[in-house]
Amino acid sequence: MAGVKLAIQIVGNILAQRAGYGIFRDEMYYLICGRHLAFGYVDQPPMVALQARLTDILFGFDHMWSLRLLSAMAGAVKVFLTGALVWALSLGRPYGSRRAAALAMLGVTVAGVYLGIDSFLSMNSFDPVFWTPCLLALIRIVQEHGVPGRERIVRNWWIVLGVSAGLGLENKDTEVFFLVALLVALLLTPQRRILASRWFGVAMAIIVALALPNLLWQIHYHWPTLEWLVNVSKSNKDVKLGPLAFLVAQVMMLNPFTAPLWISGVVWLLTAKAARPVRFLGVLYPVFLLLMMTLHAKDYYLAPVYVICYAAGAVCWLGGARRPVWGNALAGAYALLLVLAFIQSVPFSIPVLPPQKFLAYEKVVGFTPKDSENHAATLLPQFYADRFGWHEMVDKVAKIYNALPPQERAVTGILTDNYGEASAVNLFGPRYGLPVAISGHQSYWLWGPHGYTGQEMILITGDSPNDLKPYYASCTQEAVLDNPLSMPWEKKPIYLCRDRKSSYASDWIDFRHYY
Repeated sequence: MAGVKLAIQIVGNILAQRAGYGIFRDEMYYLICGRHLAFGYVDQPPMVALQARLTDILFGFDHMWSLRLLSAMAGAVKVFLTGALVWALSLGRPYGSRRAAALAMLGVTVAGVYLGIDSFLSMNSFDPVFWTPCLLALIRIVQEHGVPGRERIVRNWWIVLGVSAGLGLENKDTEVFFLVALLVALLLTPQRRILASRWFGVAMAIIVALALPNLLWQIHYHWPTLEWLVNVSKSNKDVKLGPLAFLVAQVMMLNPFTAPLWISGVVWLLTAKAARPVRFLGVLYPVFLLLMMTLHAKDYYLAPVYVICYAAGAVCWLGGARRPVWGNALAGAYALLLVLAFIQSVPFSIPVLPPQKFLAYEKVVGFTPKDSENHAATLLPQFYADRFGWHEMVDKVAKIYNALPPQERAVTGILTDNYGEASAVNLFGPRYGLPVAISGHQSYWLWGPHGYTGQEMILITGDSPNDLKPYYASCTQEAVLDNPLSMPWEKKPIYLCRDRKSSYASDWIDFRHYY
């Protein structure tokens, strides 16, 4: 099943590239972060940059399937771990069939949000790889706690939990909320007894030790991630869903046809007598759900926790039938339904259809994906639109730059509004002989103005000439970015500006844009 998942992601990215979809905005940024390795970045811990750096060294970034191979492999590991959860939940009971594991893994494989996050280079695909072992470890600890002669096994699983959680915090900061919800779930159930173990303290020490490098980085740079999160929360950038809309979004992002499986898993964990030893897993879901609702988090932030829901649902389905033949028949029919649902819904998770065919498919199906950020109307969903216009932009910048006399090119730099534009220039620009692009957006601000004084600059910005007049002696519009498939904020002028009235070094603090 893990091999099937890996194949789906690889083939999906090959088809996406053939359909005309290029590199995603955030992927370019992560690749550049990988060339500035550090213990942290404004908007993420260091692990995604390490992932990007390794990918860059091994494969480059021209082929989408290899660029995203590590994320695809993480998705395959997630499927494997789902089967491991079924095994753990089934110990000592007649629920541990291969059919239960297969059904749970199939549910995870066809879930739309997992198809999406595993189809591009990011930290999101690795979240379940770190979260799920924490749950697996706790299940085994609960099962072995207090059993004579099993102390070593309990110790080892506490260490697994500590290492996995610690590495997860170096992957994405939102794991903090998962760990808080998990601790609350344990405290609210009889399973709290395992927290009295000295190995719980050892696990906490491991977590702190592994998370410490990023924590020290945050302190050194005056908590830039916290500033970024506060700025976003005060803005209108993200769509803020009400409780009902948030619940509907959970069903839709996972694929509505998988809802009977994972919802039955939550109910089974909360109510079944057989699930009493792991009741904390059932409590975990509503606690985490309420926490994310309260924080107005993006809907997909809950995605990693559903792995346990699918596993529990499969155990519920195949363990509850009085006659195995009826249980097998039900599971087989449902599995066929999931496969058919996957075929129908995959174009909404992986861009396997060319843009015009995708738009036509939307009309036929009668479904249009909802974006998690507020913006003007677009032809394509943001997750797809952010893959267009980058090569076109760099080509236009290169024409402006290379048309300058050699003595002017020697002192000309490039300034952009956001990390996507700067990263595109820095990835593709060397092929055209372009200089390094700078920006005040996110971690680019920390990397500084690169010694540019502003004597002559190419600006990719949505500012008007009147906005630029107080800062430069002259600015002329040389080109316009207008790709109809790109996001609205990527449709803007490109200026050639001369003689900045004050240096970038003296004004750099004003360029900081954590948002």
